[in-house]
Amino acid sequence: MSLGDAHISRLLRVAEGVIERAARRLPAEIREAARACVTEAEIMADCMEAGEDDLDEDLLGLFEGCSLADPEPDMPGHLPRIRLFVDNLWDHAGRDMSVFREEVRITWLHELGHYLGLDEDQVAELGLA
Repeated sequence: MSLGDAHISRLLRVAEGVIERAARRLPAEIREAARACVTEAEIMADCMEAGEDDLDEDLLGLFEGCSLADPEPDMPGHLPRIRLFVDNLWDHAGRDMSVFREEVRITWLHELGHYLGLDEDQVAELGLA
């Protein structure tokens, strides 16, 4: 089922607000590190239309780039980024706004964990799987 433009805009705004609130609640040193990682709320359907067919269509979030645990990047100037796919998160949340907000928060923290250098098991240990 396709989402209308107004609903997509609302989901994007809600996701951005959730991320801002979650970032404010982080410990200061993690919050500071997180500022160097770009977060983008996106629509998976738009990514598919743009030819990003290497993405799993039901992906909720994705960290791209070098983590803080990686050696210096080979390509300076390319910021690490977290991508959140709000249409998939909305579907995953059963189209329930309170569940959507929680899924955005958890997914963002999960991907932030990867940026901080944590692997899947370490992220799961923190309850962010």
